[in-house]
Amino acid sequence: MTAKTKTELQILLDIMVALRHPETGCPWDLSQDFKSISAYTIEEAYEVADAIERNNLPELKDELGDLLFQVVFHSRLAEEQGAFDFNDVVAAINEKMIRRHPHVFAGDSTTDKAELGRQWEQHKQLERNRKQSDNDNNHAGALAGIISSLPALRWSQKIQKRAAGTGFDWPDIQPVFDKLEEELGELKEEIRRPNNQRRILDELGDVLFVCVNLAMHLQLDAEQAMRHANYKFISRFNTMEQLIEADERSFANLSLQQMEAYWERAKATLAAKGVKKTDASG
Repeated sequence: MTAKTKTELQILLDIMVALRHPETGCPWDLSQDFKSISAYTIEEAYEVADAIERNNLPELKDELGDLLFQVVFHSRLAEEQGAFDFNDVVAAINEKMIRRHPHVFAGDSTTDKAELGRQWEQHKQLERNRKQSDNDNNHAGALAGIISSLPALRWSQKIQKRAAGTGFDWPDIQPVFDKLEEELGELKEEIRRPNNQRRILDELGDVLFVCVNLAMHLQLDAEQAMRHANYKFISRFNTMEQLIEADERSFANLSLQQMEAYWERAKATLAAKGVKKTDASG
């Protein structure tokens, strides 16, 4: 870290102290606690991911700053309670990263990616064991410590990756496709039955769960794949709207077949422009 960076970081820490000053601080900042700002922390993390997805580096710089401010905010709240401060947060992550990378910091010459992955999981399992012990809970199974507040696809991916680490997974991709077809069949069967929303929800969840496993076997990120699909849809839908407006028409006066025709025109228009599938500019 350069001297300039240290100076700017200290300025940020000082700003946070000023905002939380009980007499001269900002009323809004003074009214916050861990729970009230947690939603903002999550939102800022998503905005970082969005800037990365759109390859917008100027925005990424700003969003990373917003996310850093959230870390500083939480750290200041903890410091006021005498729990820890920002330096403790930095020291903890420094220690953790050094501990988890013996091949870099402890003279371990291992370079095999599979072996490094196994070592990483072993270190994390030891950490989970310690956390479980600290919480007076003797069970520290493979799925312990995965937070359920993650986005559902991300949560599912973490669950399945952790389970696969124990050997509980198919050895190749074909059984995943077979399972997906099986789950789709069960979903169709439940849909045929009246007043069956609970079972339909259950079977639809199974289909999505297998799709996450399929992504894992393809070495793809399910959450990222869904974001790509969302961006692709936004881009095509925006273009379809523009085509309809150019023809001085509206959705209300179009049949489903006509909408489908505009959808295909939108896809062709974007393809002709060379627009990437993940470009949401429309």
